[in-house]
Amino acid sequence: MKRNDMCPICYLRRLFIKNKPTSVAPKFEDYDSGVSKTPPMGWSTWNTFRNRINENLILEMAHTMKDKGLIDAGYTHLNLDDNWQSSERDENGDLQGDLETFPHGIPYLVGEVNKLGLKLGAYTSNGTLTCEDLPASLGRERADAYTLAKWGIEYFKYDFCHNYPISRYAPLVYSISISKFDGKATEYSVHNAVLQGLARKMTDRKLPCGCFVSGLDSNLGSIVYNNIEVSEDGEYVLSVNIKKKGRYEKYLIIKVNDSEEYELNFPSQKKHNTTARFQTVVRLKAGKNTVKLYNPITCKADSEMYQYRRMGIALKEGAARVARENGTPLRPITYSICEWGMGKPYNWGAKAGNLWRTTPDIRPWWFWIKIIYNQTVKRYKYSSASHFNDPDMLEVGNGKLSYNQNVSHFSLWCMMNSPLMLGNDLRKMSEQVKSIVTNKSLIAINQDSLCKQAKRVKRGTVDVLAKPLADGSTAICFFNKSSHSAKISYNINKLCDDKYVAMSKKSNYSLGEQWSGESLSTSGKMTVTLEKHQSKVYIVK
Repeated sequence: MKRNDMCPICYLRRLFIKNKPTSVAPKFEDYDSGVSKTPPMGWSTWNTFRNRINENLILEMAHTMKDKGLIDAGYTHLNLDDNWQSSERDENGDLQGDLETFPHGIPYLVGEVNKLGLKLGAYTSNGTLTCEDLPASLGRERADAYTLAKWGIEYFKYDFCHNYPISRYAPLVYSISISKFDGKATEYSVHNAVLQGLARKMTDRKLPCGCFVSGLDSNLGSIVYNNIEVSEDGEYVLSVNIKKKGRYEKYLIIKVNDSEEYELNFPSQKKHNTTARFQTVVRLKAGKNTVKLYNPITCKADSEMYQYRRMGIALKEGAARVARENGTPLRPITYSICEWGMGKPYNWGAKAGNLWRTTPDIRPWWFWIKIIYNQTVKRYKYSSASHFNDPDMLEVGNGKLSYNQNVSHFSLWCMMNSPLMLGNDLRKMSEQVKSIVTNKSLIAINQDSLCKQAKRVKRGTVDVLAKPLADGSTAICFFNKSSHSAKISYNINKLCDDKYVAMSKKSNYSLGEQWSGESLSTSGKMTVTLEKHQSKVYIVK
């Protein structure tokens, strides 16, 4: 790590400090867009068609979803993944559909699928380009979110290709200035500020006030101005005046009155001059205001959270602006964070969006589906209404998956509160595959209003998962992971002592298996026989 002109003693303290700053995620409230209280359901283009999508195909899929009863079963989102957009933004710098494959434009497509009872979804990346090297939204969040909202997009997947992380370094600040867009600025030197943490004044007689403040890197320190006084409520220009230092980027959060936050990026600096000024527009209230400057980025995961949260805020603002401008009801946008699980998004995803990927991309390979399941089932505590672990789209009906593998795949995704996004060619879907993905009982488990993800209560050749349901019953899944038949004996009374599952204890339980229709009763002990890769799901009452 660079010293970035931190005082030498503070730098050494930083290296050996025991309680280093941790993620700032807990300070934020959970993301609430008023939509997707239960896991979203729909179909996505990527798994089958990748870059081979066009307007006619999407309309054909939309009609197929209606004709085959998928909309009635709950699959109401039709999501365009990568490759829907042109490689060129329009003359205003806004996103636009591929001019050849989507000749009538995306708003036309929204209207057509809406007529069928579907909601259209779109995609870009939290980077400089998408994964297919098309225009993406990092640094353009507000403009792109507004464009999507204007079109009527109601689902948004935000990928992670070509991401550029936020710097953990902060600029060397010597003052801030406030003006009312009139050229008359009031300057506040760091001599008038309170320094917190490892922030320290460092002497530099070339600067107007003779010093600057360092030590704001990685949430280790902050500058607080408690007496920023203005005559009236409104927007003001806030300039941060810095000493130039280093060919590396820097970053600050400007927090006003302990509520509104404004981000400010500082580019790599050439030293043709000693100082520089960077600006943003903030809202101040009449009278005294508090302004805090700090860099909260302690690690890559913090960078990801701030960037994804920035887009989430933009999506809500965009939808609200469109409703206000058009005098129409609000069309909230379901926000899907596709970070691949690298930055442990389950720790912060609920602060930024509606759902977050727990793993890299899925494939129609049985061993890979099991790996994704194993990574996601452990995260059960992080799932709740409007906030879901996302082990990626369904591969049911793709590749060479057997019937038992397809049933297990669907069962596990339903038990884990996973979004149910089909990824097969619906036009060629067999009746067997259709019967799996439209199983009303399994969908009801997935869409249960309690929104508690299943907990793996026993791990082995056969995993046992238990999911509490809103009506007081419990869903139990027995999943045979092995490539041979297996038998398991299990006493379901154990679930009464589990604080998470909290099943009500009874002298006798009735159980219904949700695939075969089998019914049985027991005082607690049960034995289940499973074929290779098979799952059985029981509702216990």
